[in-house]
Amino acid sequence: FFFRSSESEEEEEWEPKSKKAKRPRLTKENKAKPKNVAASRSAVARKKVTKIEIKEEMDVSLPIAPAEDTRMQLLKPKEEDTGTKPKTLNQKLEVPVKMEVNSFQGKSSERVEKPSTSVPVVGNQVKHEKSEKDFAFDEPPFKKMKSTTCPEGKPAKSLGGNKVKEEFEMNWDIVQALSEMTNVEAWVCSNLIHLFQEENTIPFIARYRKELINNLEADALREVQQALEELRTVGKKTHAMIQKLKKEGKLSGCLSTALLNCRTLEELEHVSAPYKTGSKGTKAQRAKQLGLEPAALSLLHNPMELNLFSYVRPNTKGLSTIQEVEAGVQHILADIFAKDRDTLDFIRKLCQQRYICIQSALAKVSSKSGNEKDIDKFQLYHEFSCNIKNIQHHQILAINRGENLKILTVKVNIPDGVKNEFCWWCVNERWRPKQFLKPELMRILRNSVEDAYKRLIYPLLCREFRSKLTSDAEKESVMMFGRNLRQLLLTSPVRGRTLMGVDPGYKHGCKLAIISPTSQILHTDVVYLHSGQGFREAEKIKKLLLQYNCSTVVIGNGTACRETEAYFADLIMKKYFAPLDVVYCIVSEAGASIYSVSPEASKEMPDLDPNLRSAVSIARRVQDPLAELVKIEPKHIGVGMYQHDVSQTLLKATLDSVVEECVSFVGVDINICSEILLRHIAGLNANRAKNIIEWREKNGPFINREQLKEVKGLGPKSFQQCAGFIRINQEYIKTFCSSKKAELGSHALLTKASAQGKKKTKPTPRTSQQPNPLDQTCIHPESYSIAMRFLSFIGGNTNYIGKSDMQQKVNAVIQKEGLEDTAKRLNTTVHTLQLIIDGLTQPEGFDIRTDFDKPDFKRSIVCFEDLSVGTVLTGKVENATPFGVFVDIGVGKSGLIPVRNITEAKLSKVKKRRSLGLGPGERVEVKVLNVDIARLRITLDLIRVL
Repeated sequence: FFFRSSESEEEEEWEPKSKKAKRPRLTKENKAKPKNVAASRSAVARKKVTKIEIKEEMDVSLPIAPAEDTRMQLLKPKEEDTGTKPKTLNQKLEVPVKMEVNSFQGKSSERVEKPSTSVPVVGNQVKHEKSEKDFAFDEPPFKKMKSTTCPEGKPAKSLGGNKVKEEFEMNWDIVQALSEMTNVEAWVCSNLIHLFQEENTIPFIARYRKELINNLEADALREVQQALEELRTVGKKTHAMIQKLKKEGKLSGCLSTALLNCRTLEELEHVSAPYKTGSKGTKAQRAKQLGLEPAALSLLHNPMELNLFSYVRPNTKGLSTIQEVEAGVQHILADIFAKDRDTLDFIRKLCQQRYICIQSALAKVSSKSGNEKDIDKFQLYHEFSCNIKNIQHHQILAINRGENLKILTVKVNIPDGVKNEFCWWCVNERWRPKQFLKPELMRILRNSVEDAYKRLIYPLLCREFRSKLTSDAEKESVMMFGRNLRQLLLTSPVRGRTLMGVDPGYKHGCKLAIISPTSQILHTDVVYLHSGQGFREAEKIKKLLLQYNCSTVVIGNGTACRETEAYFADLIMKKYFAPLDVVYCIVSEAGASIYSVSPEASKEMPDLDPNLRSAVSIARRVQDPLAELVKIEPKHIGVGMYQHDVSQTLLKATLDSVVEECVSFVGVDINICSEILLRHIAGLNANRAKNIIEWREKNGPFINREQLKEVKGLGPKSFQQCAGFIRINQEYIKTFCSSKKAELGSHALLTKASAQGKKKTKPTPRTSQQPNPLDQTCIHPESYSIAMRFLSFIGGNTNYIGKSDMQQKVNAVIQKEGLEDTAKRLNTTVHTLQLIIDGLTQPEGFDIRTDFDKPDFKRSIVCFEDLSVGTVLTGKVENATPFGVFVDIGVGKSGLIPVRNITEAKLSKVKKRRSLGLGPGERVEVKVLNVDIARLRITLDLIRVL
């Protein structure tokens, strides 16, 4: 980057990129023509959209015009008003702006300059609606984003103007950078940036803003969010460094440009390291202090007039001999080469085309003095080499752990051919002198290039490769943990059963807890099954099972699990519990002991011994896994890989987001759910959940979703985020209203009297006391008006929600009119209409978890010695990793299905799979490939998913 100001040709090369980076801010620049054009467009836009009040809930339909024909009709008056201004702007920007992202389809200039189609649609859609919580748009027309992969996503608005650029200004466009990092279309990235800025949650965006995000799933949204945070961190640290250097007087124009070009923290560190406070300074800086910088520049631009002997100062250290002068010039040139953007881009591109490998070996120190057990764990990596393009994520994490333990030494090997080609290119192409170079000066130039590569560029490349590999591996590990956690949380609940939870143990006995179908604790006890009292304790267990009509036993998989399972299996095989047909299942007890001594457990079960609380938790994990597992910190559930080696901040944020996603998508009945479950709903937190519970205890059950606005601390934004995920059981409300009619009437009068003189925006008691049947569905309140129009269109009403008659009416209309035409008629989007149809036709009490697997109930047990090659068994997935899946086949030791044995043909076609893999809780049929009795290892082959 440095000294480029003297080369006019290079300035011209970089000018388009600079313009491209600042393209979204044309209205803020001082250039006359773009400013006039942008101003004229803004003026035209304000004529149409000034102070248009838009109902907040209708935002879902803003970016999508209902149909192509309507869109063209609505576009005509806009084209007449704007004249040829958009065309002029397009011509102005078409030359300097060029698209560089190959993965993104469509030209960015087309996205920016085409007239907006959203504004007329907005006015047409919602101008007749009123709301207490409105907001106005007073800005230029929305941009028209294009996508060839999703027709519904073509016209999309630009949300929030240019607020993205306010905090930091870089020499690259954050939207394009985000698109390159995540392989997500640029228009989607632009919308997501604004959606996240407006504090929208991932569950809300994934369900109610599908047309803005091209129907991305929650995992992809999390990836974009994390990448956005990384880019913003780079921008924030860059500007902090610039301000620091400015105060210290070290900032130059070239250095500022170099800093603003950085896209990663590694690049920022590379550029800023020499200027940090306390640094001794680089060799190039010391040479510059001696006054050798003009000589270095002269060698590149005007070598005919360069005389190095004129710089020799016999009494000055560093200039006393011609050799020292040459070394100083060489260091300055090497520094220039190592920080030049074109040079770094060339070497990175060259490395992508060559075989770059990462190698690990046993450290000499660890081989002499080290724990043999720890050393053996890394036996696979004592002499390991792999191409960085092919290395697996778990291998990177294993190598990093071995290196941190000083057991392994790791290095990146770049072949000499890369160095040779790079040096030739620098001397003959990029840094070729403008005039004839004397042999002694050419030698200095070659030495400078080699020095730049060996001392500066090669270490930078190694750091970049290691950092990229580690970052990708950590992200994949965290994402795998999130996928496993989601699968576990969405395990299908076992309702309507009385369950006996068993927390196994030896010396202190097995703790028992019997819970009712409504999760009430019926009985707790301790039995000693493994201390010679098994026969006597069997009578106690039988008596309890018969007394409470309990036929399902849930055993935790901790200490003494295998012996406890054998004990119950033996009694079941002997029909000891007759006439009850008793079955049992094994469930993970990870985190149960931590939860049993937590404040939440003490508050929920104050009179119960902590040891017995774990048995209650084990039983509830089968009855309602989601409601029970949210009480435990996600990382303690233990379904991840290398969870202690990854960024704990990233891990916690991802897992908390997954929990929020699962709880929100399942939904909660606000009148019966617990405070712990409620705080994980999108848009809510611990304080808001507490306030909701207090409101419920004080005022009785919620009659409709609108009453949530009366809760302290729950504003319009929180209501928008959480409303669609909260359910209100209409049968319960009808029963309550009929039995408490008089009390509700008096309460309404009191509420009305106390509300006088307060905020006018609060709903009146009369309105808030009316039940709304749509509140029991997944339909968001912002779409209620569309839902009612759709009901009127099909000839139905809210009394048929969830019934077969509703399904028949919907099917008849959709088959006749088609989904897209119906959406056009209702002036909404296909995504919104599909969500409304789902909400109206799903049966009462619908639970998305019914599509997931239930626990595997058994009556008998298989021993490890019974296994042989070729044996076919059924089991349940315990954990999934990038290298394979661990399956519990009921022998006390999980077997491993290598990832190469998991093919698409063997996976279930019925279930929608998020990725080519299996998750915890899924039942599979497997075949034994190998049994290693000495190491207790079982290798399996996947036959099919049950």
